[in-house]
Amino acid sequence: MRRADRLFQIIQLLRRDRVVTAHEIATALEVSVRTIYRDMQDLSLSGVPISSEAGSGYRLLPGFHLPPLMFTEEELSALLIGARMVQAWTDQGLASAATQAMIKIESAVPEHLRGELLRDDVLVPDFGIDPRVSKRLQLLRTGIKSLQKVEFNYKREDSQSSSRKVHPLGLFYWGKVWTLTAWCELRGEFRNFRLDRMTHVTLLEVIYELQPGQTLQDYLRTVCDT
Repeated sequence: MRRADRLFQIIQLLRRDRVVTAHEIATALEVSVRTIYRDMQDLSLSGVPISSEAGSGYRLLPGFHLPPLMFTEEELSALLIGARMVQAWTDQGLASAATQAMIKIESAVPEHLRGELLRDDVLVPDFGIDPRVSKRLQLLRTGIKSLQKVEFNYKREDSQSSSRKVHPLGLFYWGKVWTLTAWCELRGEFRNFRLDRMTHVTLLEVIYELQPGQTLQDYLRTVCDT
């Protein structure tokens, strides 16, 4: 990493509105703590308002701003690949948002870096998701965000069907399929449902409350404990 890039990254780390230690910064940037001490001194001498708290770390004082879009080539590549994945494997709403985000980034980055946004040497096939699944994904995202109950018919792998009313909590993509993690009212516990096995998905005008033991964080804890 060039020194100029490292100094910029240090400032970005200090913009987290909390005290950051030299050790944290050195670990994040994969350099020595001594290097960070020198960089901090140089940043202070150049006029960057850094407060040093003995025994605690560094904090960037209020009122200092950098241009919001300053990316390295690798960061632009990561953003481009991520946007292409969103466009190919999610729903129309997210795909459109990813496209608009890349347009904004392209208009803001320096001219010499715009070529990175046109690279096609890392491809993301756009046939990864069934349009019906895409529509369900968008609807379920709305349910999760607004805490609305969702009702649908579900066919299990053994072809048995049932009607479910759930509290949608989280969506997971496994490379081939999307699944919904939800609190199932029928079973009275967490359940995972494949979106490609759902039919007649309906967003109900019923708001559910997040109860202790029934949140996504509770579900993730049960997974980690098994």
